[in-house]
Amino acid sequence: MTGVHAGLLDDASALEPRRVGSLEHYPQVRSRFLGQTHDLVVCVPPEYHLEPGRRFPVLYLHDGQNVFDDLPMSPFGVQWGVDTTTRALIHAGIVEPIILVAIGNAGRDRIDEYTPTRDNSHDAGGMADRYGQMLVYEIKPFIDRHYRTRRSARDTGLAGSSLGGLLTLHLGLTHPAIFGKLALLSPSVWWDDRWIVRQLNASDARRPDLAIWLDVGTGEKRMLKGTQLLHRMLLRKGWQDGIDLHYMEADGALHDERAWGHRTGLFLRFLFPAYNGRTVAGEGFSG
Repeated sequence: MTGVHAGLLDDASALEPRRVGSLEHYPQVRSRFLGQTHDLVVCVPPEYHLEPGRRFPVLYLHDGQNVFDDLPMSPFGVQWGVDTTTRALIHAGIVEPIILVAIGNAGRDRIDEYTPTRDNSHDAGGMADRYGQMLVYEIKPFIDRHYRTRRSARDTGLAGSSLGGLLTLHLGLTHPAIFGKLALLSPSVWWDDRWIVRQLNASDARRPDLAIWLDVGTGEKRMLKGTQLLHRMLLRKGWQDGIDLHYMEADGALHDERAWGHRTGLFLRFLFPAYNGRTVAGEGFSG
């Protein structure tokens, strides 16, 4: 299939999804900012069809091959099961109904696209800002145009693990008008001599409207110290545990999809609690 340019679409018919179970799959979407195509997979909640006048918050997820049970594309054979977990939590009244948008990675170009700087020790990296342009100026406008979304930053989340966690924090800090909720699972703080911590230290004080979930497994020896350092820096910058920041060290958890899948329900509860007219991210969370 020839890729279609998400940023230039004026008509939904130009990019028809392939429906797989509860999901809508847009394969090989091209961007004017990056050389590789990316699959998009959209999962709407049951309420989307039951309440046609309602709009919904959106969570964008990196490494989209790995996140949905209904479309297993993971090269590791294990999915996070975000679609299954989200449906169960919505049904239980624990999280509000949300639209999930998974963005597939670019394979061998993943490391370049997910990192904000060139790391000479790895001879790679530095294209995260261009990936961010694709997301902010092409993918999000396409989703907002063709789905009933709530478009403000407070209703728009971003989630990723490993290098995807690094990417999520970088884009959350550099696009404050777009993203108001971040889930950082086992972020690769080590990249380029912990550049992201130095960047955060040099930045202004915290954004009071940015809620952050940060976690790591105690079995992730390479990730643990860097994530602890990032947590301390976020506190120094003014984020508050239990208010707009939740930090978790998962006992014995390793650096893999199974571990991140187990923590999916927790970060959803923190960032998208069931809305009662007053609830905001983090309120009432004790997980």
